[in-house]
Amino acid sequence: MNSNILSSILSTRQLTPVQKEPFLNSGISLVEYDAIRIDYLDFTLPKSGQNVIFTSQNAVRAVFQNPRLIERNDLPTYTCFCVGEKTKQLLERNGQKVIKKSENAQDLALFIAKYHKNESFVFFSGNLRRPELPTTLKSEKIDLLEIKSYKTELNPMFFDQNFDKILFFSPSGVQSFMLKNTIGNSMAICIGLTTATEAKKYSNNVIQSYQNSIESVIELALKN
Repeated sequence: MNSNILSSILSTRQLTPVQKEPFLNSGISLVEYDAIRIDYLDFTLPKSGQNVIFTSQNAVRAVFQNPRLIERNDLPTYTCFCVGEKTKQLLERNGQKVIKKSENAQDLALFIAKYHKNESFVFFSGNLRRPELPTTLKSEKIDLLEIKSYKTELNPMFFDQNFDKILFFSPSGVQSFMLKNTIGNSMAICIGLTTATEAKKYSNNVIQSYQNSIESVIELALKN
């Protein structure tokens, strides 16, 4: 990578020191902020043993790290279906058994419809979740209870500069950024298909990671 060509990157979420290290070592100017804020909601947990669906790490944290629930409950053990390797790892760290991991919600819905059609599911979602998974499961007449477990709030911020690349980690992060900015000539590097689909509404210069991980987005940013 030629750092004389690539000079500045904006990350729409705060990165850990380890995640920032490759940029700093390459002499790249990195600006970061949280384009969205997450608030855990209050809800009633289903009983242990049920089939549950998680399409984000935020949903996992809303269940297993939610102080409102932990104070009142012995946290249950579920049979889990999820999107993304990081979501799977977080579930397993919380003592959960993951039956199936897919790279996007639509693929997970198609798997469930094919192999678990006669079973019931609980879907822990956020207020801004995309419609593909519940729409597909309901069209297949699969019993689905959706529980809103967290709320995503947009945190728009104006930037008075141009960036070579902008890193996006969720469709809502794209929406938040676009409230006060434009992508312009920047390359939008997105985590997975759904985020890339949202970014393509505003730019033709979009590439996506094929793994739902922050590290895969960082790798793309350094290679392209």
